[in-house]
Amino acid sequence: MAGTQLNWDEYATAWARLHGGFDPRVAAPVVRAWLRFAYHLGYILGRLRVTPTAVTAAGVLLCLCVPLFAVRGSNGPIIGALFVLLASVADSVDGAVAVATNRTTRLGYVYDSLADRLGEAAWLAGFWLIGAPGALVAAGGGLSWLHEYVRARAVSAGMREIGAVTVGERPTRVSVALVGLLVAGLAGLIDPDLTAGTITMATAVWVLLAGFGLGQLLSAVRRALIDAG
Repeated sequence: MAGTQLNWDEYATAWARLHGGFDPRVAAPVVRAWLRFAYHLGYILGRLRVTPTAVTAAGVLLCLCVPLFAVRGSNGPIIGALFVLLASVADSVDGAVAVATNRTTRLGYVYDSLADRLGEAAWLAGFWLIGAPGALVAAGGGLSWLHEYVRARAVSAGMREIGAVTVGERPTRVSVALVGLLVAGLAGLIDPDLTAGTITMATAVWVLLAGFGLGQLLSAVRRALIDAG
């Protein structure tokens, strides 16, 4: 029933069904701790009658703050990194609210995916405003979009949805954005001329991981669809 609160074990079982059968109770300690944190926060928000869509919208707004604040002074990228962190929390919690309160819907899944793409575009816009080359930024965004597009098309073609199997997944992109902005900000505090070069290196790492991850995904999709006949 919609609105019913799930305990941790019930939540973990429901979460696993939505993530390719991966049970968060047997995940690595750091991953399990993060997912339990998201569950508890989602549980509280659910009790407060906060909807998953509202959390998703808040996450998008936090992402849009990244390019707005990243260029404000030498510590701007550090503030941008903080917004990336907060947005990543919102990205985990919106799904936790939906699962914990039995309000998962196909439309919500679409909204969540759209919010992720908009958020990543905002982060990359921040990279560009700080000094990363436009072509490199566009390549990073394009490769990441292709990664998610291939996954979605493979699922619609009959492949069972799979979890994080490549180095170019969403958690990797969050980590690169967070660390890249933070290091660029710290470098800028030492010498403002270092900011652009540092964020360019972070963008290059994004592109390399996204490209390699896309290759891994294409290989996995090919094997899975061939095995499925």
